[in-house]
Amino acid sequence: MTKKAITQLSYEIVRHAINVHKELGQGLLESIYEKCLKYELESNGYYVQQQIHVPVIYDELELSTDLRLDLLVEDWIIVELKAVEVVHPVHEAKLLSYMKLLKKPQGLLINFYTENISKSMKPFVNEYFKSLPD
Repeated sequence: MTKKAITQLSYEIVRHAINVHKELGQGLLESIYEKCLKYELESNGYYVQQQIHVPVIYDELELSTDLRLDLLVEDWIIVELKAVEVVHPVHEAKLLSYMKLLKKPQGLLINFYTENISKSMKPFVNEYFKSLPD
């Protein structure tokens, strides 16, 4: 996988999120947007996993936690969805932690409680992305 391919995939995910947002509008539960975005992505040929358990491993200890990410697309991009008035730094930190724990190069924080998905969406990359070929 390359940086260019990951970036293109993230654009496609956002495009499909915009389609869901245009159809449903704002004000619904996060779980509804999650199911609809998963459906939209799978209908367009993407492999999507939903509510994936995120293990926390410290040294040789694997902690039993209830951490779950919303969507994992093509096993490369974590998509965290929100339907809130304000996206807080803790939402960003959570996504960055998931990316690190699962060694995924990119994450997208998408809030459906907005007028414009493309303006409010926040992409994140990390050291795994930086190590990919162009």
